[in-house]
Amino acid sequence: MSSDGQTTITWYGHACVEMVTPGGVVVLFDPWFANPKSPKSPDDVDRCDVLLVSHGHSDHLGNALPIASRTRPRWPAIHEMQLWLGSVYSAPDDCIGFNKGGTLDVKGLKVTMTPADHSAGDWAPAAGEPRYLGEPAGFVVEVENGWKVYFAGDTNVFGDMGIIRELYAPDLAILPIGGHYTMGPREAALAIELLGVNEVLPIHYGTFPILAGTPEQLRSELAARTLNDVQVLGIEPGQSIAR
Repeated sequence: MSSDGQTTITWYGHACVEMVTPGGVVVLFDPWFANPKSPKSPDDVDRCDVLLVSHGHSDHLGNALPIASRTRPRWPAIHEMQLWLGSVYSAPDDCIGFNKGGTLDVKGLKVTMTPADHSAGDWAPAAGEPRYLGEPAGFVVEVENGWKVYFAGDTNVFGDMGIIRELYAPDLAILPIGGHYTMGPREAALAIELLGVNEVLPIHYGTFPILAGTPEQLRSELAARTLNDVQVLGIEPGQSIAR
């Protein structure tokens, strides 16, 4: 069990997030612990029970392979990523291929894959060709006590976030706000309205100057939509929230 019976979420910069559930299950999202803002080294990650990677860009696949090889998590992944893992990962039987709209029971959690509006191709230097690991995705994770978090992955706002609200009713949204490669604060404010959440953890900003969106700008955009009751959890890399 976690120490306080709650879900603890720690942001390690960029899109790298750790969640520890009330039952003590450690979930890692997009584990790029080598990002410039992370206070934790990839080599210091000693536990992962469930690994979720939103898409194949290198700043999200990140350090997933060495961390998974060391910790042996269950790894639910979009179909194409799961096929690739079968050829490069030391424990492919721990990977579970599924797709958008699918829900898996994993380590006592319910993991649902959702759409995301982004790209997913990357360059594979060793092969000298593009690498495609499936379309981008998000995840809704329901923990043991029924509390639900929506990890959007890299995305712009899209109207079907209203469907995510209707079907899965997340309690907390983890959303990118940096802009340029993902939605910025203006778009994220609309996403929050569509999702109907009262709390948001902004990520994917401040890693590099080009990711210029800020929590303060998000608060201003929420106020412009008269969503003043939404709590923006603007924590620093390495800090945690508990719910």
